[in-house]
Amino acid sequence: MGKCYGQLSLDERVEIYRLHAGGISQTRIAAALGRSGSTISRELRRNSKCTKSWPGGYKPIRAHGLAMRRRRWDARFKLVRQPDLRQRVGQHLAMGHSPEQIAGRLALEDGHTVISHESIYRYIYHRTGQKDYWHRLLPRAKHKRGRPGRQGGSAASFIKLRRPLSERPVEAEDRNEAGHWEADFMLFAKYGQNLLVLHERQTRYTLVSHPADRKAVLTAKTITQNLVDLPAALLRTISFDNGTEFAEHHRLHETLGVETFFCDPHSPWQKGAVENAIGRLRRGLPRKTNLDAIDHRDIAANADRLNNTPRKCLGFITPFEAFSALKSAVALQT
Repeated sequence: MGKCYGQLSLDERVEIYRLHAGGISQTRIAAALGRSGSTISRELRRNSKCTKSWPGGYKPIRAHGLAMRRRRWDARFKLVRQPDLRQRVGQHLAMGHSPEQIAGRLALEDGHTVISHESIYRYIYHRTGQKDYWHRLLPRAKHKRGRPGRQGGSAASFIKLRRPLSERPVEAEDRNEAGHWEADFMLFAKYGQNLLVLHERQTRYTLVSHPADRKAVLTAKTITQNLVDLPAALLRTISFDNGTEFAEHHRLHETLGVETFFCDPHSPWQKGAVENAIGRLRRGLPRKTNLDAIDHRDIAANADRLNNTPRKCLGFITPFEAFSALKSAVALQT
């Protein structure tokens, strides 16, 4: 065998053709190219077969085209050919991990790239994968990629002391500074049922609570109860959409010492971090969930699952690990 394995290039296939046509043995061809004899033997055997449209014989350009087609095909069906890998991927999907998180975590565990996230997506969305309904295990459980439309009004003009997100410190945008939060409500099909979700932008750490209603005073109180024990370095800003449930945001200036900011009307994507977190929570808490039928431990378990999922943006450590390390670092500085 050569020192390292790589796919044969077109130039190497041209050389194989030239030497083979000149009567050179496969062993000598392998030595000349620095390849193993089995590589040369397999190359000639696979790409010289006669077909309905090909009389047989080895041609380098045709052989290279066949190899490229096989690579594209194999990338899609790698999980079909490797049942052990398919089982590992399936276990991670069942835990609510995205294909990108799975690919990154497997590479971290094995020390090399095992499979790409695109190969996982191709398998899931192909009819072979659809038979197992793996798309239902995706964080958003979508059977195809795409974005929904938008509609509705805005209550921005009714919120007192409202500051637009454009005034938020630039340090919050690049996520290099801790303590910048986003908040939103996760709504359910049954009227009046909701969960308050708080998301820290740098570590992606998420807090989930279940207030009795979405009234503005109770919302401000619940946010305070969730964050009051954190050091000031982890409480810099909180960003909201323009829902009236956040109209008492100014109370947080006094209780927590944070600044509050609001998205532009009809622009929830401006607080995309918490929107993404809510989408991930839907994996265990779909919209049809009846919150009266579950207790706080079930809600906490879903939050823990999210916080213990490895994230690519964090180098495939978990938000819990990142937030714990951050709290320890802040504690040492005080």
